[in-house]
Amino acid sequence: MSGIAGIFNLDSSPVASSDLRHIVSLLQRRGPDGSNVWHEGPVGLGQTMLATTPEASHEHLPHVFDRFYHVSAEDGSVIVADGRLDNRDELISILGFQDREQDTLGDGELILGAYRKWGETCPEKLLGDFAFVIWNPRQQKLFCARDHFGIRPFYYYHDPGRIFVFASEPSAILVLEQVPYRINEGRIADFLVTQLEGIDKISSFFEDVYRLPPAHSLSITPAAMQHKKYWTLEPGPELQLSSDKAYAEAFLEVFTKAVNCRLRGNGLVGSMLSGGMDSGSIVAVASRLLTERGQGPLPTFSAVAPDSESCVETQTIQAALGMQGLDPHLVNLANLDEQLPELEESTWSVDEPFDSHMTLIRALYLTARKSRVKVVLDGIDGDTILSAGSYIVRLLRHGKWLTAFREALGHERFWGGTHPAGRELFRDACRAFVPGPVLRFRRSLFSRSHQKRELEKNIRESIISRDFAERIHLGERLQALQMLRQPGRNLMPGQESAASITHPYLTVGVERYNRVASALAIEPRHPFLDRRVVAFCISLPSGQKMKQGWPKAILRSAMADFMPERMRWRMGKEHLGWAYTLKLMETMQEYLRFAIIENMNILMPFLDEDAVNNAGQSYFADNDPGQAEKVYEAAHLAMWLKNNKERPQVENKS
Repeated sequence: MSGIAGIFNLDSSPVASSDLRHIVSLLQRRGPDGSNVWHEGPVGLGQTMLATTPEASHEHLPHVFDRFYHVSAEDGSVIVADGRLDNRDELISILGFQDREQDTLGDGELILGAYRKWGETCPEKLLGDFAFVIWNPRQQKLFCARDHFGIRPFYYYHDPGRIFVFASEPSAILVLEQVPYRINEGRIADFLVTQLEGIDKISSFFEDVYRLPPAHSLSITPAAMQHKKYWTLEPGPELQLSSDKAYAEAFLEVFTKAVNCRLRGNGLVGSMLSGGMDSGSIVAVASRLLTERGQGPLPTFSAVAPDSESCVETQTIQAALGMQGLDPHLVNLANLDEQLPELEESTWSVDEPFDSHMTLIRALYLTARKSRVKVVLDGIDGDTILSAGSYIVRLLRHGKWLTAFREALGHERFWGGTHPAGRELFRDACRAFVPGPVLRFRRSLFSRSHQKRELEKNIRESIISRDFAERIHLGERLQALQMLRQPGRNLMPGQESAASITHPYLTVGVERYNRVASALAIEPRHPFLDRRVVAFCISLPSGQKMKQGWPKAILRSAMADFMPERMRWRMGKEHLGWAYTLKLMETMQEYLRFAIIENMNILMPFLDEDAVNNAGQSYFADNDPGQAEKVYEAAHLAMWLKNNKERPQVENKS
């Protein structure tokens, strides 16, 4: 997970070397394995390197530019890239690199070769995770692209006719005086009303600094900037195979390729291991692959509770550790103080307030770093990729009432009664049979009152100030999110799945993992977000995703010979994330209180003072855990605002 950055002076003035070095210096934590800058005329590029593949560690040979850039002798094109390509063999063959020493042929050079062959359509040909920028001096153009699911970050600022700046983090852009420094209050509202985190794929916490959406490219010349969506997730025909076994074998073949690609590392590659199917299936496949090669064991990182008898999550993890070829690393909730002070420090210096709730994940990444593991696989987001969506609605619509009833009962059983079958069937029957015009009329009739109730509910249940909510047009933001959530009434299963996978919620989740991991010089990798796995899963019949109420049916079937039965047939989805945050809060109550009280003046434009005081009284004096989240959010927003009240500074700036 490297850091990339660059400047393009659109007025043709030369890039100042000091400016370039300043923006790169803000990315050092992302790339502790070395850094370099290049500039010529109006363009400068920079990178900090985290060498996580065998080829990356050799990219500096034989020329200094080759460490982070490849300069084409023919046209002078220069590339800076943060990426890992999974179709290297295919690209090497097509691009004519067979005669090159493969271990010294970096992924950046392959991307540049793809650009020189296919031009600005080259991102379509790449498989893997990437964010890259290519300077084409003949056309006086920067070409930028981000991977299909936004695994690698890309932020930019554009002042037409003057300057274009990009980086892996906003702070590296904002260090320049040419970039306005204004906090985006809309994102503060999104943090306080948590569901709004996924309202879009472009905004950041700073005005005028934007995220390039996944599967998009940018072309920038002195005259113009052009956005392009280079890829759309389109479902093909529904996959028809002869049996459940055939489906499971086909899935396992694709999934194994995705895991295998992500085991390519420069040193140890590890994996998260929770008690769920997603990370468990990754560990099961990865450990077998390593064993077959005579490699391993696979380092795994798990968060467990002190008392396994009362924690199904911990019991399932313990069962999973019976798989062969593992080197387990456990973080016990009771011993969380062993992670201090690093855990506290990283918690209070988050890039975005949304990251404050990632205590468990942060603790596991800290453990990985101490174990000298640079790459960690995880199961994000198997839930979305393998979701059956409106399966029961479709069953009802096609007259399969008995099957629908059985699925609803099974669903209720899986979730321990929190999703009553009767209620679910009634809701799904309304969606299946109430005519579309009637539903639209009902929505239009009650939309205003519903929107008002929804707005009041969110204000009441959060600590947001009513004045701020009105000033930021919170109701309109909630309405915009609701429009994103509404699937088409008659979407086919593949279309519904594609819409869910491309929702901003998945994008912001991936970005959150990236921010937390990169702050600790860890690269997260996501096998379920392999383009081949996604394409396969959206082609599946819904009955392969849910069977008798069991979600991820095909994954459970595919793991029959890989995974302990206790993990494969575990019900529910208990998670220890909030318990870890509560435990951390116990160790820093005075700091929480101090953060709120000392910074109340900067909080007041955004928060309801009475709501904050009442939450603080309930938590600090009465030890009410029900108010802990409001206290935690207030303290984190206070510290984030304090830490970001001024433009980022670079030490020894001259």
